[in-house]
Amino acid sequence: MTTKSQQLLNWVDERFPLTSTWKAHLSEYYAPKNFNFWYFFGSLALLVLVIQILTGIFLVMHYKPDASLNASGIPVAFASVEYIMREVPGGWLIRYLHSTGASAFFIVVYLHMFRGLLYGSYRKPRELIWIFGTLIFLALMAEAFMGYLLPWGQMSFWGAQVIVNLFSAIPVIGPDLSVVIRGDFVVSDATLNRFFSFHVIAVPLVLIGLVLAHIVALHEVGSNNPDGVEIKKKKDANGIPLDGIPFHPYYTVKDIVGVVGFLIFFTAIVFFAPEGGGYFLEYNNFVPADPLRTPLHIAPVWYFTPFYSILRAVTYPLFGIDAKFWGVVAMGAAVVIIAFLPWLDRSPVKSIRYKGGLFKGILAVFIVAFFILGYLGVLPPTPGRTLVAQICSVIYFAFFLAMPWYSKLDKCKPEPDRVTFK
Repeated sequence: MTTKSQQLLNWVDERFPLTSTWKAHLSEYYAPKNFNFWYFFGSLALLVLVIQILTGIFLVMHYKPDASLNASGIPVAFASVEYIMREVPGGWLIRYLHSTGASAFFIVVYLHMFRGLLYGSYRKPRELIWIFGTLIFLALMAEAFMGYLLPWGQMSFWGAQVIVNLFSAIPVIGPDLSVVIRGDFVVSDATLNRFFSFHVIAVPLVLIGLVLAHIVALHEVGSNNPDGVEIKKKKDANGIPLDGIPFHPYYTVKDIVGVVGFLIFFTAIVFFAPEGGGYFLEYNNFVPADPLRTPLHIAPVWYFTPFYSILRAVTYPLFGIDAKFWGVVAMGAAVVIIAFLPWLDRSPVKSIRYKGGLFKGILAVFIVAFFILGYLGVLPPTPGRTLVAQICSVIYFAFFLAMPWYSKLDKCKPEPDRVTFK
């Protein structure tokens, strides 16, 4: 650096911890040497978050959260989306980047969570990181649900109607709670403005705060690795982990490779298949919302369908309370139970590399059940499909609730003392 540049940097450092933050979180943050491709998805999730925020800012410049009809008899909110698509220069690209980005966000986050499940990234001392991650997942679901209403299309309107009505099944407070959520007795202009405010301001602030907490907690205890070995336990005379390398430049460069690969697939979908075959953008959502015409089948977007299937799988009342209430409880429990993984897993090792066939087999069954639940969630219910959903729901919960026992019974290999490069 030149003398003037160094002087400027020193001036900033005296007033703001710029250099120390750079060192603590990048240049002198030591990560394990043996990261594989599964470790791309954390940085990719951050990339998609940035894409969603930037594209959202440009969409808000032209979007109008108004459910009233214009002179052509079309809801103003729906017409404003059409205006963005047809009249705003590059508006179609911004809108498709945002809508495809929502699905990409969930794909990346699901893979990121699966990597944590594979390598035991929720185990001590990373319990708080995992809890923050679960809260991010919940905030992301809320953000996606509220944003889904904003185009004010048929599936947006009726999907919101169905989901909000589920809260009315809660005893005593349910009807009043659903009115508070909607801001009216039905999904209306008040609901649209309420969801717009939460989608644009409130939930993103919570989401960004949780992401920062997630990263700070991660850098405090250090990253996990495919072997589940704690690299901080073996350091050299200078206090540097023997199996660690600086995150920058090594993993920043590696992550760029992952970013380029991701952007190739992402932009290919944006330019050639932005609707994703009707899964990313449902065809019914290209029709303006009509409160007097109910679609034949109402289903949430694909990333909610596994939990929606669990909700629909509950068909019997208990303790005199309607089955719909227990379905809502089951759906909420299916998400919340993920946060308890650090205390459910009693295995002596972290990584799946050293776990036995019992855990691997149960994990495979769990994954298959999760995909089946996701597939059934986009289909209309039938007695046969409901039975399959009930079986898969039992498998889903049994994976977590039975983990304290089968993780102990599993025959594991001993973890190595140092990281490996297999």
